[in-house]
Amino acid sequence: MPFIDLIDCTKIYQSGETQIIANDHISFSVEKGEFVIIVGPSGAGKSTTLNLLGGMDRPTFGEIIVDGAHLETYSERELTRYRREVIGFVFQFYNLVPNLTALENVELAAQLVDKAKDAAETLAAVGLSDRAGNFPAQLSGGEQQRVAIARALVKNPRLLLADEPTGALDYQTGREVLALLHDACRLTGTTVLVITHNQALTPLADRVISIVDAKVRSVDLNPTPLSIDEVAW
Repeated sequence: MPFIDLIDCTKIYQSGETQIIANDHISFSVEKGEFVIIVGPSGAGKSTTLNLLGGMDRPTFGEIIVDGAHLETYSERELTRYRREVIGFVFQFYNLVPNLTALENVELAAQLVDKAKDAAETLAAVGLSDRAGNFPAQLSGGEQQRVAIARALVKNPRLLLADEPTGALDYQTGREVLALLHDACRLTGTTVLVITHNQALTPLADRVISIVDAKVRSVDLNPTPLSIDEVAW
């Protein structure tokens, strides 16, 4: 059984009398431990797909199966536990708690699960041990995104979801952040899904899912994914 299985998944939002179809009969699967890129233009439905996989939204109809669990059947309490214990999130704009230091942001996430990694060690692993006592406003964008990645990884997630994680960063910083996500997959076996509009990143992935106009247009397997050092964009 695949680690992730979306089956005929549709999400419709109602705005007054207007129906907005954000996902239109989306189907794809992902194997455990894969580094997956979901690519497509802005407004294509990529973030909606990630929100459904992360338990932050529910499908209008269809099935979402993650590690054997049918998310579409979950209660709100079960979805909260799923987000806390199974998922690590990395967002484009970091979403750090501004009045907590870098280390405290990571420690806060660690408190949510029973088998968390050590917060200080996780922060050191993303190269920020010397910035542990700094607040988000004292950190660069790249440093804040590193804290966000540490916050996601400290929970030992089974699934790491990253929505345009390099979108607000310069080229070199973006490469460094993407390398951390790539390493999280390759070194720990965490399943990682990255959303991007940048087609040049797709050679990094084991699986590339293209979403355009709310539909899956293609799913391509890559038997020989490249390393970060081999990809330029």
